[in-house]
Amino acid sequence: MENQLLLQVVDGLKELRHDVSGLKKDMAAVKDDISEMKKDISVLKEDVSGLKEDVSGLKEDVSGLKKDVSGLKEDVSVLKEDVSGLKKDVSGLKEDVSVLNKDVSALKEDVTELREGQARIEKKLDAVYKQTAELTEFRTETKSDLAEIKGTLRFVLNKSAETEKEIYLLKQSK
Repeated sequence: MENQLLLQVVDGLKELRHDVSGLKKDMAAVKDDISEMKKDISVLKEDVSGLKEDVSGLKEDVSGLKKDVSGLKEDVSVLKEDVSGLKKDVSGLKEDVSVLNKDVSALKEDVTELREGQARIEKKLDAVYKQTAELTEFRTETKSDLAEIKGTLRFVLNKSAETEKEIYLLKQSK
C-alpha cells in the first residue's frame, strides 16, 4: 500500500512537472505578447504625440487666420464707409453738373436773343451781368467743393495705402 501510495505521489509529481513545464511555456508566450504590446503602445504614443503637435500647429494657424479675417472685416467696413462717402460726393457732383447744364442752356438762350436784335442788348446785358455774378458765386462754391473733394480723395488714397501696407505686413509676419 505504501508502494502504491508512493507511485501515486510520483505520478502526481510527474503530472505537476508536466503542468509546470506547460505553464512556463505559456508564461513565456504571454511575456512575448506583452513585450510586443509595449512596443505597439510606444509607437502609438509617438503617433499621438505627433498628432498633438499637428493639432497644436493647426490651432495656431486657425487663430492667425481668424485674426486676419477680423482685420480684413474691419478694413472692408472702413472701405464701405469711404465708398459711401464717395457716392455722396459723386451725387453732389451730378447735381452740380445738372445745375451747370441748366446754366449753359440759359446762356445759349441769351446768345440767341442777342443775335435777334440790337434793341434788346441793354436789357439782355443786365441779365448776363446777373447770371455772371451767379456763375461766379457758383464757381467759387464749386472750387471750394472741389478742393474739399480733393482733400477727401487724398485721405482715401492715403488710407488705402496704409491698409495695403498693413495687409502686406500681416502677410510678411506669417
